[in-house]
Amino acid sequence: MRQVALFALAAIMSAPAFAVGRLAQVSVIDRDTGQTLTTHLYRGEYWVAGRPGAHYAIQIHSRDGQRLLAVTSIDGVNVVTGETAAVDQGGYLFEPGSSYDIAGWRKSNSEIAAFIFTSIPKSYASRTGRPENVGVIGVALFRERAIVRREGEIKLDMPIPQTERDGASMARERAESKAANQAADAGGAARAQAPSLGTGHGRRETSVISLGVFERESPRPNEIIRIRYDSRENLVAMGVIPQTPPRPRQVDPFPNSPRMGYVPDP
Repeated sequence: MRQVALFALAAIMSAPAFAVGRLAQVSVIDRDTGQTLTTHLYRGEYWVAGRPGAHYAIQIHSRDGQRLLAVTSIDGVNVVTGETAAVDQGGYLFEPGSSYDIAGWRKSNSEIAAFIFTSIPKSYASRTGRPENVGVIGVALFRERAIVRREGEIKLDMPIPQTERDGASMARERAESKAANQAADAGGAARAQAPSLGTGHGRRETSVISLGVFERESPRPNEIIRIRYDSRENLVAMGVIPQTPPRPRQVDPFPNSPRMGYVPDP
């Protein structure tokens, strides 16, 4: 399967703490503070706590020895094309060992609309009529197919139509995703105290990429990374983040010893 991919201006760097993944490590960065959000494992799923109004980025660090394609979605929407997300769509291409911060919805080869934590009604997915999957980040990773070319063979740098995925496979993936959502939400959503978070379509920023061609080793992802997010208040209410009991106030039964006499009037 060959298709156009995006070459980001990636850097070679060490993987950050709190990252998730095997072929590539994925973490969420609060761009306003520069901090990597702590990843919490709860009932088999990874969660991060976002701050309402904060701009954020998905940092992907390749750990594989060959090129990878990262098809990336937020709230069930492809961050490059704006389509309702599917693993057979376009994404970002990573050289071995490279890292890149995906910081917004791709508007052109030189511009993005920044990701911002906001209320669900203000999220891009809700504003485009797709609120069902708000609150999840997904990265589907594909290895590149090794191709042996004959001498003189011409490589065509152009997209080729993709074959449709098997209908049964798509139905099974949807059922598995729905079951995972229900399992993680059981008993927790009712206790949430604050409005849940989504991702908005924020300010325009310059972000330059170029196009390239990538042929997948397999139509199925080699790895899918899934990170859910909500406000810290809600994650505490759901039990995702353990609540630290308040430390007892220190008191002294005899703070002014020694002292003799009787009780004075107040």
